[in-house]
Amino acid sequence: MFEFDQYLGFLAFLGILTIGFWLMIFLTAFVIPYWITGSLMEKMKMKREAKKNAQETGNA
Repeated sequence: MFEFDQYLGFLAFLGILTIGFWLMIFLTAFVIPYWITGSLMEKMKMKREAKKNAQETGNA
């Protein structure tokens, strides 16, 4: 079967694989949508400010 060092290597491999899997799930489920939503809201805010400034400049 396995010798002890091979067993530890196999456990290390499984641990790294599991950590990578859960990190990928976390990034795709929470971090990336949060980043996209924040950038879209910032763009909308900038457009709203530009429109407001254009109206103020046109009226003045």
